[in-house]
Formats: sequence, C-alpha cells, structure tokens
Amino acid sequence: MRGRLAALGLAAMLAAPATVAWAADPLSICLDEDRPPLSAHHKGKADAGFDVLLAQAIAERMGRPLKLQWFESKLDEDSSPQLEANALLSDGRCSLVGGYALTTDSLVKPGLKTARLPDFAGATRDDRRRRVALGVLAPSRPYVYSPMTVVLGPKAHDRNISDIGDLAGLRLAIESGSLGDAILMTFDKGRLIDNITHLVPARDDLLGALARGDYDATLIDLARYDAHRAAHPDTAISASGYYYPIGANRGYVGLGSDLALIEAVNKALTDLAAEGKIAELGKQAGLTYLPPREPAILGDVWTKIIQR
Repeated sequence: MRGRLAALGLAAMLAAPATVAWAADPLSICLDEDRPPLSAHHKGKADAGFDVLLAQAIAERMGRPLKLQWFESKLDEDSSPQLEANALLSDGRCSLVGGYALTTDSLVKPGLKTARLPDFAGATRDDRRRRVALGVLAPSRPYVYSPMTVVLGPKAHDRNISDIGDLAGLRLAIESGSLGDAILMTFDKGRLIDNITHLVPARDDLLGALARGDYDATLIDLARYDAHRAAHPDTAISASGYYYPIGANRGYVGLGSDLALIEAVNKALTDLAAEGKIAELGKQAGLTYLPPREPAILGDVWTKIIQR
C-alpha cells in the first residue's frame, strides 16, 4: 500500500509542473488594430473593443493569461483577410484570429501555398518581405452576427426602410468595390443604378458626406455605423433599423492542426453566451450586439445577392 501511495504521489509531482506550465502559457489572439468598436489599438490609448473584452473573458475562463497580437490589414492583389489570418496563424504569431467573418469562401483551403504577413506589432523588415507556408483554417462557433444596414442622412431621417427597394428616389452613396456596392448595383436588375454615386474607399469620407447632407443614404456594415456614432455623438446620420437579410457571423479561426484549442474556446463561448455575458460585453463596447444566426457559416454570398 505504501509503495502504491508513493508511486501515486511521485506521479502527481511529476505531472504538476506540466499542468502549471500549460496554465501559464498565454492564449495568443490576433486582432485588427483599427476595427472599432470590435477592436482598436492606438498609441497612447488603452486597447479597446468588443473583441478585446471577449478575448479577456475567454482567457479567464480557460485559466490562461491573454496575449494580444495586433496587426494592420492592408489589402492588395496578393492578400486578403483569409490569407492574412492564415499567414499570422501559420507563422505562430497567434493561435486564434478574432472577429473573423465565417463564410465558406473564407474557410476553404487556400489556392496559394504561401502568403505575405500583414504588418503586425513588432514586425521587422525581414518579416515584411518573407512569405509563410499556409495551413488549413478551422472556425470556432460564432459569437456575433454582423449584418449590413441602411444609414440615412439628415434629409432622409424620417424615411421608412423595410427593404432595399425603399431606397428608390434617394441620393445613394457607396464605396466602389464594397459588398454594399454589389447589393445596390444589382438590386432588381439595376433599378437603383441611376441614383448611386461611387466613392473611393480610404480616400472619400462616406459617412462624413452623408452627415453633411451630400447624400441621403448608404449601405454599410452595422459595426461601422456604431464606430462613427461613438466618434461623433452629435452626428446627423441615423440608423434606419433595417438589416439586409444576408449577413455573416463572426467568430475565431485557428489552424486545423489545433482543434483541441478550438473545442476549448467553443466551450468558453457556449458558457459565456448562456450567461448573457457576450451580449453584455457588446453593450459595454458600444456595439449594437446581435446574436449569431443560422447558418453558422454563410454560403456563397455573391450568388445569394445576385439571386435576390
């Protein structure tokens, strides 16, 4: 008996350091540094956003310290959100990427074998030049629904919008090449085309022009409206309350080779959602929080838009 107890005690002592080491291993999550109110990281200011608060809550549930890896997304012909996330994960910069739009297209095996890393905090000149061998992405369960919404300018703030067709007769502004552009341009065989003005992303101030009354309405991501409202409390633009019926859930994405981590995160998300804490974190961050909707992973969005 004494020998058996001694053996068990020795086994426990040997196992203890490994358990402590795992618990001390940080949960590393990559977040976009400029996507308020989901995530924001700016010099001289505290990290903020819904995804920051949620990451902290998940790390706490898992009993692990949190390490945030901030990155900057700049799209070019050789990159995309999918490739950027894959490169960050495959290079070991983080174990999860947060705020990831869950669509079938964004989760397919990449057509390229390698990709460049996006600019990230701590990147060296060599990091900006090299390419990373890509893996296969695996999603977590979704934790927030991210729809498109119609936002109205001051001259149209009383307009009732229950469908895209209700925008007929309004002066519409949209950023070229955006999802909103595709929706408005293809609606009802192009019925709205003559009323649409295209603006250049990152050069023209879409919401600023709308607030000045230059245009009457636009179609943008709901979180983007939330960010504008937080930065401009006295803004003249207003939410229509209409959400385009085709939207994507957001969740975490990791590598398919790390499914145990995905399962652990899913459990934390399930518990937090059941307790109503994810919605509370959304409200705290100034996000118009909408719970995930079916399907969990959106199919071919472009086909769905054209068919409508």
